[in-house]
Amino acid sequence: MTLKSKIILLTVIPLLLATAIITYLGITHAQSLTQQELALYEQRMIETRKQSLKDNVAIAMSAIRPILEDPSLTTAQAKLQVRRLLTGLNYNEDGYFFAYTLDGVNLVHPTQPNFVGQNLLEFQDREGDFLIKNLIEAAKSGGGFHRYIWEKPPQLIQEDKLSYVVLIEPWGWMMGTGIYLDDIYRDLDAAQTSMNKNISNSLFTVLFILGLTVATVLLLGLFINLREHRLADERLKKLIKRFIRLQISERRKFSRELHDGINQLLVSSKFRIELVGNKLRKGIHQDTIQADLEQAEQVIEQTIREVRQISHHLRPTLLDDLGLEAALIGLLEQFSERTQVSVQHQFTLNLDALAEEVEITLYRLSQECLTNIEKHANAKSVAIKIWLQKDALHFECKDDGRGFNPEENASGIGVFNMRERLELIEGEFSIDSEAEFGTTVRALVPREIAMSGAQSEPT
Repeated sequence: MTLKSKIILLTVIPLLLATAIITYLGITHAQSLTQQELALYEQRMIETRKQSLKDNVAIAMSAIRPILEDPSLTTAQAKLQVRRLLTGLNYNEDGYFFAYTLDGVNLVHPTQPNFVGQNLLEFQDREGDFLIKNLIEAAKSGGGFHRYIWEKPPQLIQEDKLSYVVLIEPWGWMMGTGIYLDDIYRDLDAAQTSMNKNISNSLFTVLFILGLTVATVLLLGLFINLREHRLADERLKKLIKRFIRLQISERRKFSRELHDGINQLLVSSKFRIELVGNKLRKGIHQDTIQADLEQAEQVIEQTIREVRQISHHLRPTLLDDLGLEAALIGLLEQFSERTQVSVQHQFTLNLDALAEEVEITLYRLSQECLTNIEKHANAKSVAIKIWLQKDALHFECKDDGRGFNPEENASGIGVFNMRERLELIEGEFSIDSEAEFGTTVRALVPREIAMSGAQSEPT
């Protein structure tokens, strides 16, 4: 798996986890709120029905009170009229009144008249509730409610029912009415279905947004990946062009030095030797021949020095013979002897453990810095420092010379060469300078490129 794929996964996986956790918490909270809302709705509906039952019982009591208070009626006549009145009273589609003695004998039951005259005190609903006993106890306590299961007319399907009962005290009757709760449960089921549908829709919306987000991240990652590849290719092409340009420049310089320097010296040596040969054949005096040979020897020695100098420019032999640290120290000492400028150095790692291309880059960088200081800076002191810090190798060359404006002098061939050399090894280059306050050249090379096994750490 590539690094970019890992980065995309590190982006997508936390997004998926966070979305999953937030969605789970949101759905759990929504379901909890749904249950609370439904419970509150049920409670409100039950309270509304309870008040309705109380009102209906109060209306029934108002209707039978004149009969109870009529002195012209005997007790038997009054009871008969009350039973008839209650049997005929109804409301809504399934609302009716019932009456029982305190012994559990049914007196009034409009929907199931076969119950009239039966003792239902021990009657139980399907859940084992002695509903008649409990209704009588509620009436004895001054009136009250009781929930149970009863057959709903006209299909006589068993449904939950809530009843409110009171006592008709002169006769010891329990009278009341009830209301079925199936419509409440239907409303609750419909509300819960609607809320669950809303939760599901919200979940699908979140999943859709999540999918869209993940797709966007992947597309952006692919776009950035392609763009980075394109930029990397362009940068590589630029580096290759710069390398070729630098190589061509080095070869042109090498060719010019060979042609203008060594070639001329070798031609001169050849002429001197041919001249000596001609003089020998002509028998010219030996002193003249000796002088020509000495001149030829001097030219050859000069040629040797030129070859060494060119070889040194291609790759300093000190790097191979003594290592980078000794080569830099030697370079600084030669500079100090030549210019009388005070030099200091601080190397806080084993420079000989650096990669070969980094060694030559640091050496050429130091060489270019010292050349520029000698030509332009008029400095009194120079300090070169190389150290390893975190994930990079740092180089710094600082002088106390006259300084310059980097923006106006950033296009010089020396600065260009230093920048090019650093870019070829993926390094960074910068110049910090100000008139009359000296110049500081800094370079940074990634540790994995610079190091091939350095042992010491920076102090």
